[in-house]
Amino acid sequence: MLFFFIMSAFPFFLLLSKSLPLQPRPPWAGEVRLLSVLFWQELLSSLLHLLDKCKPISARKFDALSSVTTPPSKICGQRVENEEEMSVLDLPELALECILGKLSPAGLSNMVAVCSSLRERCRSDHLWEKHMKEKWERVIGDAARRDWKLYLASREDSSAGIAGSNSSKKWVSVLSRVWHISWLKSRIDGGSKTKNPLPDYSIMSWYQSLESGKFWFPAQVYNREHGHVGFMLSCYDAAVRYDCQTDTFHARYPPHGRRTTVMEEGVQRDRLRAPPVDTPARDLHISDCPNDLRPGDHIEIQWRRSKEFPYGWWYGVVGHLEPCDGNEHFCRCRLSDTVVLEFNQYTPGSRWRRTSISRKDHREGGNETDGFYGGIRKLKSKDEISKWRQLWPADALE
Repeated sequence: MLFFFIMSAFPFFLLLSKSLPLQPRPPWAGEVRLLSVLFWQELLSSLLHLLDKCKPISARKFDALSSVTTPPSKICGQRVENEEEMSVLDLPELALECILGKLSPAGLSNMVAVCSSLRERCRSDHLWEKHMKEKWERVIGDAARRDWKLYLASREDSSAGIAGSNSSKKWVSVLSRVWHISWLKSRIDGGSKTKNPLPDYSIMSWYQSLESGKFWFPAQVYNREHGHVGFMLSCYDAAVRYDCQTDTFHARYPPHGRRTTVMEEGVQRDRLRAPPVDTPARDLHISDCPNDLRPGDHIEIQWRRSKEFPYGWWYGVVGHLEPCDGNEHFCRCRLSDTVVLEFNQYTPGSRWRRTSISRKDHREGGNETDGFYGGIRKLKSKDEISKWRQLWPADALE
């Protein structure tokens, strides 16, 4: 019966496997050829299974005889060995959590592929929070997290747009009534489903997106363009991605003036930081600290060369007014409406050394010659101040 079915169906499949050389194939020909391949694959698998069942009687007797003649002690020994085998899942809950907590990100990623139970455990956010904090906390901010969620949403939309049509399912439905091979429909339905091994917004997925280098995230770069003299002690916005081969970053700065997008490679991690304020590079930061500024305070202030340029954040300190000699017992600079800002990385007499802003009515000020000063923020963190001091140039700037 099986031989008759094969011989009767063979001409039909032979016809489908050949296409006329002078005529284009109809659009459904590729789909039917796919069904032909799947059918023959399943048929071959069934034949092999059938042949395996048809084992000679002598072979069966030999298997039975070997099981009977095996010494009972050896059988008991095998059972004892099997009983002594222990899985990592048999460990107490606290011990297992302690072991998983000691694994590196690569180790956790490998354990995900072991079994379904470990996959769920090793995806847990509490195991990845430590790794995320150690490697990415200083360079990742809220803006990067928002952009990552938009990045995932765009990938899901593009995947949905590439989904196949329902025409192949219609062919399967028709042919399954003729051949009674409903497994074809389940095979193709299963193959069309997209598999996502990670939860969409898990910390593990977040970590791996950053590690892969495929995701560009917003950050700020100290002393941009390899410490160009025109950007010393400044910090500019950029789109950044990680390069795992060199353990450095690629930075992409927005275009300004007549310059197109500027790329910088080999940016070290210590030259990056997460944006401290949620203000776009071309917007004026609304300051809330002018009334609290005192001589000696450390500050960052927005500055740009012209209206066409984005702002960068520049480091400085609050200075004293001209009549004041800096004596703390007689200084009244904190009561004045004018706040003096000093940029001591420049030589005395440089036009970039000092500037002043209004305490009560602070807004963007400046001109096309000296540039434009924008919002100001007072530095309260010792780590921020220490970072600027580490970047201090060896020689004074002019």
